Amino acid sequence: MDLEKQPAPQAPPPEGCLTVAIRIPVRIVVLVLVVPVRLVWDALVVVGRFLRDSVLRPLWRALVVWPCVALWRYLVVPLAKAVGWLGKVLLVVPLAWLYRYVLTPVGHGIAWTVRGVGAGLTWLYARVLTPVGHGIVWLLKGLGAGLVWIFTVIGHGIAAVVRGIAWVLRGIAAGLTWVYTRMFTPVGHGIVWLLKGVGAVLAWIFTPVGRAIVWCARGLAWLAGAVVTGIGVGLYWIARILLVLPAVALWRWILAPVGRALAVVGREVWDALGHAWRIAGHISLAVGRFLGTLFRWVFVEPVRWVYREILTPVGHVIRDTVLRPVAEAARSVGRITRATLASARESVRQTRADVRRMLFGADADTREREPVARREPTAADTRTLGSSTTALTKD
Repeated sequence: MDLEKQPAPQAPPPEGCLTVAIRIPVRIVVLVLVVPVRLVWDALVVVGRFLRDSVLRPLWRALVVWPCVALWRYLVVPLAKAVGWLGKVLLVVPLAWLYRYVLTPVGHGIAWTVRGVGAGLTWLYARVLTPVGHGIVWLLKGLGAGLVWIFTVIGHGIAAVVRGIAWVLRGIAAGLTWVYTRMFTPVGHGIVWLLKGVGAVLAWIFTPVGRAIVWCARGLAWLAGAVVTGIGVGLYWIARILLVLPAVALWRWILAPVGRALAVVGREVWDALGHAWRIAGHISLAVGRFLGTLFRWVFVEPVRWVYREILTPVGHVIRDTVLRPVAEAARSVGRITRATLASARESVRQTRADVRRMLFGADADTREREPVARREPTAADTRTLGSSTTALTKD
């Protein structure tokens, strides 16, 4: 449950008299102008939908969709299947055979060779290289111990030489210290006293002169800044009076009111167009329904009434009085024709049998066709309890 206080809806800002005075005339004019446009637009939409559903879509299916489907179904798919079959026959099967009967045995042979070589190298490392390595290590340990003893002796000798050289250097350093203390120190004190005198001269002579030069430079800089500032302030006020103030007055007293008025007019025209378009839509819908109803009552309902009340009974009468008798007569003629043709075929067959008997005798007819004993009785001679039709008791 929302316990927070909902903010009260803000009332729309009050509209000015200019807005109210412009709104009604603009909406009336725009409605008069927009209604024909909306009617034409709705008519074009209906015609376009009819053309799309009745002409363009069947054409698109007949000219694009069905050819593409036929091309895909009867050309691309069989061609792809043929290519796949050729790829399988020419690539997959040979590669599988090569892998199974060539590469696999070769790989097993290589693996067996590598395992044999690895076993040989392992035996060589364990039986040959390892003892040789241990011997080399023992030999190197002995050589290392000898070299350590030799370098130790040499190091002691070098240490003795270094100690002697250090004693000589300490003597030389003591002599140099005495020379520095007795000779160079007084000279250094004189140089320091001379530098202090030069510093005092710089402090009492050159420093006031430098300060005077800096003060003069600062005064000249202040004077130049004041001149430049005065020129800048003058140019600023000249530009403000000649350019900024007229531009501000033009914007504030002319352009802004005109812009506000144009904005009000444009907003009202846009709102009027929206209202007029919606009202024109309702009018167009009512006109369309009226025309549809008029078309139905003027054309569709009379046609339906004629079909239901006149054409259907007339069709039933024609079907019952004309078409059905004609069909029965045609079927009777067909049956008579079939019976006539059957009797004609039987007469021809009898005539051919008579001619054969006259030419070749009665035996030719019996040799030509001997009746085959039927296992089942005919319709005239049905099975009874006193007759037998089995193969063992049949006469």
